[in-house]
Amino acid sequence: MKTAETTREPALLDRRRLVMGLSGAAVAVASTAASAKPERDEHAAASAYPVTYHRTATVDGIKIFYREAGPKDAPVLLLLHGFPTSSHMFRNLIPALADKYHVIAPDYPGYGQSEMPSRATFKYTFDRFGELVGGLIDQLGVKRYAMYVMDYGAPVGWRLALKNPERITGLIVQNGNAYDEGLKEFWDPIKRYWADGSDASRQALMKLVTLETTKFQYTDGMSEVSRISPDNWVQDQALLDRPGNSEIQMDMFYDYRTNLPLYPAVQAYFRKHQPPTLIVWGKNDFIFPADGAHPYKRDLPQVEFHLVNSGHFLLEDRFDEVTPLIRDFLARKIA
Repeated sequence: MKTAETTREPALLDRRRLVMGLSGAAVAVASTAASAKPERDEHAAASAYPVTYHRTATVDGIKIFYREAGPKDAPVLLLLHGFPTSSHMFRNLIPALADKYHVIAPDYPGYGQSEMPSRATFKYTFDRFGELVGGLIDQLGVKRYAMYVMDYGAPVGWRLALKNPERITGLIVQNGNAYDEGLKEFWDPIKRYWADGSDASRQALMKLVTLETTKFQYTDGMSEVSRISPDNWVQDQALLDRPGNSEIQMDMFYDYRTNLPLYPAVQAYFRKHQPPTLIVWGKNDFIFPADGAHPYKRDLPQVEFHLVNSGHFLLEDRFDEVTPLIRDFLARKIA
C-alpha cells in the first residue's frame, strides 16, 4: 500500500529534474551569450577602430609599398602624397575614413618604403609614377575611385584622370596645383633649372633637400606648431639622406616642368567631366600658395572650397578641422 510520502516522491523528483533542466538551459543560454558577446564586441571594435595594413606589391618589376584599410567592397579612395614625404602623411587620415571607405595610399619609387631603384635603370618622372600607381590599382582590382591629391600627388593623379576619366568618382585637392597661377616665388630657382638645365642650377636646388627646408615645409605658415610631431621631418630627412636620393629629388624637380603643358588638358577634363571636388587648402603655404587654389572655381563651379589657416601639410595641425569636411563630402558625393 502506497503512503502519502511514497506518492509525493516521484512528483518531487520530477520537479527537481524540471528545475535542474531549466537551470541547465539557463546556464547554456548564459554561456552562449557570454561566448557570443566578445565576438560582437570584436566586430564592433573592428568597425570603430579600423586596422591599417602595410603591404608591398611588385608592379613592372618595382616594389611598391602601400597602406590599405577599410572594407574591400566599399567605395575606394586613393591617397597620393607629396614631396618630401610618403603615405606616412596619411597615417591619421586613413583610419579616420576606413570605417566606410576602402583607402589605398601608395609610396612612389624613391619615397617612403617603396623600392629606390638606381637612376641608371629607372627613369624618375611623373609619367612613370602615374604608370606605376595605375598598375598598382589595376593589380588590386580597383575599377573606380576617388582621389586625394597633394603636392606631387596632383600631377600623378592628373595623369590617371586624363588616361581614364570615367574611373574617377571625385577629387579632394590639398595644396595640389593645376594652374600656372600657383607657381610663385618658391619656384623661381626651379624654373631657372628648367630653363638652362645646368649643373650649377641643379646644385643650387640641393638646399631643398636639407633638414632646414624639410622642417620649414612642416612648420612655415602653421597656426599651431606645437600640434606638429617632429617625427615628420626626422623621418622624411632620414629618407632624403639615403645615398643617391638627393639626385633622385633633383630629377623630379627637373621633370616637374612636364606638368605645366598638361594643365590645359587637366582644366578641360574638369570642365567636361565636372568631378565632385573638395578643396581643403592651407592658405599660408609658401610652396603652393592660395593663388593656385582659386582658379579651380573657373572650371569647377560646384567645387566645395575651403581655405584653411595652415601651411603646406595642413593635416598635421588642422586634422580636426579638415577631417569632418572630408567625411561630409565623401558621404554626400561618393558613398
